Amino acid sequence: MTTVAEISGAVKRLPKKDLARFRKWFAEYDAAVWDRQLESDANAGKLDALIRQAQRDHRAGRTTAL
Repeated sequence: MTTVAEISGAVKRLPKKDLARFRKWFAEYDAAVWDRQLESDANAGKLDALIRQAQRDHRAGRTTAL
């Protein structure tokens, strides 16, 4: 099994070109993981309280237009 220390060492040894490719891949991978988690939390109702609070704040005039 690969450990974080082994992965870190391998990343440190990457040539600049490969490091740039890895960085791009990891950013995309990390964003996709985040998106899946956010969607899962939304579907499970974990964000409902935040949505309700935001709606109350908007109705009370405590928001600004973007």
